[in-house]
Amino acid sequence: MATLNILYHGLSCFEIEAKFGSKEMRVVTDPYNTKGTGFRLPRTLSADILTVSRDSEQHNNIEAVAKPGLLITEPGEYEKGGVFVYGIPAKAEAETGMNIIYRYEFEDITVAHLGDLTHKLTDEEFSRLEKVDILLLPIGGGEAIDYKVAAEIANQIEPRIIIPMHYKMPGLEAKLDGVEKFLKEYGAKAETMPKLKIAKKDFPQEETKVIILEKA
Repeated sequence: MATLNILYHGLSCFEIEAKFGSKEMRVVTDPYNTKGTGFRLPRTLSADILTVSRDSEQHNNIEAVAKPGLLITEPGEYEKGGVFVYGIPAKAEAETGMNIIYRYEFEDITVAHLGDLTHKLTDEEFSRLEKVDILLLPIGGGEAIDYKVAAEIANQIEPRIIIPMHYKMPGLEAKLDGVEKFLKEYGAKAETMPKLKIAKKDFPQEETKVIILEKA
């Protein structure tokens, strides 16, 4: 059984520490540049696996992550240290370029990161996201989906846990909506915490739980 520690660094950047058996693996998603965002990443950020969903300053600062063992910037199927990563090409908008949805399988826990998704899921995209336990969901608009589309996707996928991303936070230069609009549209209350530590046995069974992670 896997245990995950999930930290949020703002925008679409997460740090996922996975422990299963004798293995420990760290995944980092979408590191951003300070220029154009106003945010700074930790100086000590490192990863066994680094994924980039889109080639833009809010997602592709790979130099900020020390010596990633596996760098993924293209769709496909990947594996390192027992972690399986599936890069799913999402329907692209001409203005924003290709977006990659990532599905990560940590033994018995599945996490999906929707990147800079700009549209409702196609049937093909949805079929690749069934039985997701934790959904990292953009909700703030801008170059990604807004809170209304995000709520529709949340109801479509029905994960056990939703962690919102890509929304307005203090110090962020990008003009995005705050998390409150999504919570009202989705009809959910949220629990706020500095990081999420969870195993499969800890997942809610009756309804989806929304967790707001403070910026680490």
